[in-house]
Amino acid sequence: MFSTLKNAFKIKEIRSKLLFTFFMLVVIRFGSQLPIPGVNRDYFSSWFEAQTGGAFSFFDAFTGGSFSRMSVFALNITPYITSSIIMQLLTIAIPKLEEMQKDGEDGRKKIASITRYVTVGLALLESTMMAIGFGNQGLLQKFGPLEIITVVAVLTAGSAFLMWIGERITEKGVGNGISIVLVINIISRLPDDFAKLYEQFCKGKSIPLAVVAAVIIVAIILAMTVFVVILNSAIRKIPVQYAKKIQGNKMVGGQMTFLPLKVNTAGVIPIIFASSLMQFPIVISTLFGYSGNGVWRQILNGLNQDNWCNPSQLIYSIGLVIYVILTVFFAYFYTSLTFNPLEIANNMKKQGGFIPGIRPGKPTSDYLNKVLNAIIFIGAIGLVIVAVVPFFFNGVFKASVSFGGTSLIIIVSVVLETIKQIESQMLVRNYKGFLND
Repeated sequence: MFSTLKNAFKIKEIRSKLLFTFFMLVVIRFGSQLPIPGVNRDYFSSWFEAQTGGAFSFFDAFTGGSFSRMSVFALNITPYITSSIIMQLLTIAIPKLEEMQKDGEDGRKKIASITRYVTVGLALLESTMMAIGFGNQGLLQKFGPLEIITVVAVLTAGSAFLMWIGERITEKGVGNGISIVLVINIISRLPDDFAKLYEQFCKGKSIPLAVVAAVIIVAIILAMTVFVVILNSAIRKIPVQYAKKIQGNKMVGGQMTFLPLKVNTAGVIPIIFASSLMQFPIVISTLFGYSGNGVWRQILNGLNQDNWCNPSQLIYSIGLVIYVILTVFFAYFYTSLTFNPLEIANNMKKQGGFIPGIRPGKPTSDYLNKVLNAIIFIGAIGLVIVAVVPFFFNGVFKASVSFGGTSLIIIVSVVLETIKQIESQMLVRNYKGFLND
């Protein structure tokens, strides 16, 4: 990775892209410190510290601390992420959107434009709920229509501006703009997380105990990182044989290739879906200032991630069981929406391809379904392991940090993908140089 970056800086064109990306990231981190006019930041910081984590810690990690500071970027790009997921699902459900997606560059531009409008709409909705919900509880120095409108306008503009920055990074930077914006927010929280771990497990301890604790923490983080790299890179290769064809006086084709099926087909989406669904009741209850009582209070405690794996309150770990079931379910659900074995089988048949030992057409589709169901389960179990390990240490050892399994998967995936893009840009640039010579 470091050698790739070192070589990239030697090429003027790519160096300019890297510097542009770095400048945009500086702008993002600067904006995350700017306060919203009329907001009582001291009150909100105190309120946030009093929370037991769960939904708002998860959200704050994605915003790079902008939410807990209630800055102009408090919503960050979460509306865009939600909008992109919604559009991806609607593209499969609505034939007209599916036609747009297949309509080349023009169709993709139309879908991207619709995604932007949906993003602004979601940002308006979320900012209005936050302004009214939190404002009624003391977030605003003065609770009135003008103050609410100001907060809504600033939060929506901040989210739209970050969306614009992400698109500019994709266009003029190293690519993966939205993903890079998300990753820099997550990474910005790491120093605070490591400081918390140091204070909790190392500070004030004897030197041998502190060293052992530090080694265990580093070993767990490295092991989880390696596991995520393996999970993201793992593929199942399905051999595909193409029949020979006669073109003119020559026999062409007949080569053997393979169809790569990713083990973690759905990526981090199942975890995001499961977490969002589990935390939604907590967010709504908090916005309306209702802490609950009786059975509803017990349900909220069970949904709260900070109560899972707690030896003194194991009953609340039922929420973890539901979370695992939802993660596995969404892994199958999302893959079924984005991967169509029948379409792939038909395309292979049209191009004269077949899987050795499997008849073309429906038998091929059934075979791909069988293989896909097996690897989806393996990928889902891998996601569950990555997600549950932080909950275990949080519940048993009270290692409460914002850096969790979801964050780790996102960081590793985006870093690996960005490095690949930089390498491909270097390869294209060297190829062009070779042609010019």
